[in-house]
Amino acid sequence: MGVFDFLKGKGNEPKETKVVLSNPVNGKVIPIEEVDDPVFSQKMMGDGFGVVPSDGDIYSPGSGKVVSVFPTQHAVGLELDNGIEVLIHIGIDTVELEGGPFDTLVKEGDTVTPETKISTVDLEGLKAAGKENTVIIVFTNMDQVGDYDLSTTGETQKGAEIGSVSSK
Repeated sequence: MGVFDFLKGKGNEPKETKVVLSNPVNGKVIPIEEVDDPVFSQKMMGDGFGVVPSDGDIYSPGSGKVVSVFPTQHAVGLELDNGIEVLIHIGIDTVELEGGPFDTLVKEGDTVTPETKISTVDLEGLKAAGKENTVIIVFTNMDQVGDYDLSTTGETQKGAEIGSVSSK
């Protein structure tokens, strides 16, 4: 038995390792290096991308399940179908707002697809609080990421294919 046979299950096909990434919110997709927060732009949390939103409806970037919903509602953790963990972080330094402009629509254990609206945010409320509204998508278990490709940047509609992430 090979070292990684346990990943395949008993005689089943190996699980799909590549997940197509969808833009989770209407707006301008940017590489993570352009996010205006060094914790994210320097990839301390992991690789990923940002979207400067044109509206406040935020969807899942891929299919998977919800593993954590932050009490402050500014972030949701997902595990994609290929095991890659994704943090969806709404805005910069928004944990300080203690949930104010956010409404999380999913709970832990929920199954999500790119058609699942996971959260709404009051963009005017963020602006009034002096916070940047960039939605940040970060892969937090980079040791499991085999390949990550952000193939589309710039103004992009929600649901558009913008890249892919593969697990090792």
